[in-house]
Amino acid sequence: MIFRQLFHAETSTYTYLLGSLATGEALLIDPVVEDVNKYLGLLEQLNLKLVRALDTHVHADHVTALGTLRERTGCETIMGLGPSTKAECATRHAEDGDDVGIPGIDLRALYTPGHTDDSYCYLMDDRVFTGDTLLIRGTGRTDFQNGDAHQQYNSLFEKLLTLPEDTLVYPGHDYKGFTMSTIGEEKRHNPRLQVHSVDEYVDIMEHLNLPSPKYMDVAVPANLTCGNLATAP
Repeated sequence: MIFRQLFHAETSTYTYLLGSLATGEALLIDPVVEDVNKYLGLLEQLNLKLVRALDTHVHADHVTALGTLRERTGCETIMGLGPSTKAECATRHAEDGDDVGIPGIDLRALYTPGHTDDSYCYLMDDRVFTGDTLLIRGTGRTDFQNGDAHQQYNSLFEKLLTLPEDTLVYPGHDYKGFTMSTIGEEKRHNPRLQVHSVDEYVDIMEHLNLPSPKYMDVAVPANLTCGNLATAP
């Protein structure tokens, strides 16, 4: 497998490229529209064809590249299905347990609501791409886009933290220079996970007092149309 972790500095967003050596096909997780040319250049250098692009949720901090990549490569675009899913622009909506990988790369969708009600993580055998659900030494905020701290607690403690402790954690963002972690490391050292009850976790999340994401007013409407600013509501 070919694996690359790419970084968009302005929004501290990680994008992940997974390529199959057997078939020459590739997928991208959480691509950023400003970096489309970088992705396409890298794919060409690695002799890979992009066949699938996935988002972990409707982002509020950057504009997705799903629509642009589909227009330029013909790739399939996938977003997770939530109870109030509005991003109907995706080619396909994944549900919990769905196989969203490509030949040679097994990737399974895990429904992990809480940060938003359409948040998904993507699980391989040795690693998990956690989007904004589980960050390195943190967790995604739950105060907008139908976020729910109770649901996030369940997503963390009943799904992600039950994975083997050596499972690699690749988050959707990092603001302190970390690139990856493990489930065991986060269980031991993530301050938001050192709680004894759902009520204690909810209390933490309800008192973060964070400002709104810088690009939220632009990003959310655009991402409901897979990043197409021209047709955003």
